[in-house]
Amino acid sequence: MTTSSPYKRIVLKLSGEALQGDLPYGIDPAMLNAIAGELKAVQEMGLQVAIVVGGGNIFRGAEASSAGMDRATGDYAGMLATIINALALQDALERNGITVRTQSAITVTAVAEPYIRRRAIRHLEKGRVVIFAAGTGNPYMTTDTAAALRGIEIDADVLLMAKKNVDGVYERDPIKDPSARKFEKLSYLDALNRRVQVMDSTALSLCMENTLPIIVFDLRAKDSITNAASGNHTGTRVGDYQTTFAEPAGKPG
Repeated sequence: MTTSSPYKRIVLKLSGEALQGDLPYGIDPAMLNAIAGELKAVQEMGLQVAIVVGGGNIFRGAEASSAGMDRATGDYAGMLATIINALALQDALERNGITVRTQSAITVTAVAEPYIRRRAIRHLEKGRVVIFAAGTGNPYMTTDTAAALRGIEIDADVLLMAKKNVDGVYERDPIKDPSARKFEKLSYLDALNRRVQVMDSTALSLCMENTLPIIVFDLRAKDSITNAASGNHTGTRVGDYQTTFAEPAGKPG
């Protein structure tokens, strides 16, 4: 099956909170199955799919650090949390008939391959979904930075940032200020200067320097991943654009 999508290879960033679904903690099996079903549809469109997972539904190194834990130790613990999420997602995808390879930036050979750029690209070329776990393998670096870095390394065409209950990027917090306008398109520089909640500044700078476009969308919207991957208008597009607002003003998802 083919598609008119402008993309050939995509990187999807899934936060730990996205996998949490409606649960207060951990992994929601229903959310996993829903994501797996959409990714199966995306792959059947002929696209090559890589995924970067976060770990905030299980452990956050920055929060542990603020409570007194050594920051580097906390970040390594957070990397282990991303591996748990990656294995859960791998299982859900395999149950949907998708061939998956999980690659980890830290050594856990019993459950995942080491991250090797050329091997990852070969997996994608063979039609396998690749899940990147353990962030960049370095403390003080977020999984947003890992998503930007892996996207650039594998020559992805776009980075899809799946958010939980937010349908794009707003000039202000739309929950606190219902009059806040949603951006339809947002330039890299405006995103950095306005300090809007797209991703951390290191990740955004990487995308800007390497011209990797970003689409920010609400994971919970119907067919959200499929629509974003097929190039249909959804959420907010960040890249080499002139900044424009959505008309009429969007509403928080």
